[in-house]
Amino acid sequence: MIPPFSLLQRYPREAMLFLTASFINAAGSAFMWPLTTLYVHTILGRTMTEAGFVLMLQSIAGIFGQFVGGSLFHRLGAKRLIVGALLLQGLFQLSIPLTQSWPMYLGIMMCLGFTYNLSAPAIQAFIGFRWKEQRREIFNIVYVGNNMGMAIGTALAGLIATFSFQLTFFINGVSTLLFGLFFFLIMKHISHEDLVGKDHEQAAKRTGAETLQLLLNYRVYLFMALGGGFIFFSTTVWNTGVAPYLTSQGMPLSAYSWLWTVNGIIIFAGQPLISWVKRVMRQNLSTQLVASAVAYGCGFAFMLCLHDSYAAFITGMVITTFGEMLIAPTIPTFISERTGEMAPFYLGVVGSITAVGRLLGPLALGYVYDQGGVESSLLISTIVSFTAVLLCVLHASLQRDRQKIMEG
Repeated sequence: MIPPFSLLQRYPREAMLFLTASFINAAGSAFMWPLTTLYVHTILGRTMTEAGFVLMLQSIAGIFGQFVGGSLFHRLGAKRLIVGALLLQGLFQLSIPLTQSWPMYLGIMMCLGFTYNLSAPAIQAFIGFRWKEQRREIFNIVYVGNNMGMAIGTALAGLIATFSFQLTFFINGVSTLLFGLFFFLIMKHISHEDLVGKDHEQAAKRTGAETLQLLLNYRVYLFMALGGGFIFFSTTVWNTGVAPYLTSQGMPLSAYSWLWTVNGIIIFAGQPLISWVKRVMRQNLSTQLVASAVAYGCGFAFMLCLHDSYAAFITGMVITTFGEMLIAPTIPTFISERTGEMAPFYLGVVGSITAVGRLLGPLALGYVYDQGGVESSLLISTIVSFTAVLLCVLHASLQRDRQKIMEG
């Protein structure tokens, strides 16, 4: 067996620096995002409904941030957009403990949701353009590394928040600013033309003048994005169905936390199996999306049928985690490979559409849980996931037709 360190040596030093910086930033981000509801309720003294309202506003701002970020990539340039967005994001994070005003806090959180998502498609596009030959592997390593960083950061954040919420915001803000500094330094001698190629000026004009025409090229992105949005909608059942159900059965909160521990373990330890699955699928990205949706549907269906058993939820987490491992790096990889210099725009569009699923999921599944319990929530998630299968199959079919036309 080849040691992980030896595998990582296959990548350029610049890529390794990026992976390290991304890991640190993910760990730092975990010092704030999981604690938002707790901070609103315990420190600001607001209700849980108001805490949910904060997250909703943040998500809405993030939808716009994704679209704007993808649209501005060629017009502002990768360096200005990424560094500027991370700088603003870090300053907003550091300003949170400085205000006790509820309207001001809402404004800051909306700005955070916008700036966080403003940089997301730009960073994905940077990976796709900078390391074209190895981007499939690097997208996957970034996904695994960020999950490890989030797991470590969340564990540390819980400990630090017990005696200082202000320190968690400070660590979060500093890690974001350091990530921005990293991009400033690494891109100091990389022009936008070096990154993207000679067509960047034409791409900037197309993004500005032909937005509607680009959106009408729906075959390349729409059904994949809708499938992803449906999947992300269904995954919110973990918080809005499974979590309250486990506590209502008298189980401790650690029982729910352990499910996410399993998620982290599988993401790291399951990489050899996922690599084998991808080889069996001949590295076909569209097929991987279909397999991801199938895994989610099967995982939720398994929990629906056997929800009286805690072991069923662990098994369901294992199955859906394999679905997550297939879809998370596949979407940015597909867009980067199929849309060329317009990849940033389409990454922003797809990110906006999938974010709608994350926004509507908690509202819809929370209501369904209140009306019919965990069975109803899991039933809806199962149906939605298998609907995503149909959307991903349609996407795969369109890509096969496109390939035949190109070959012809």
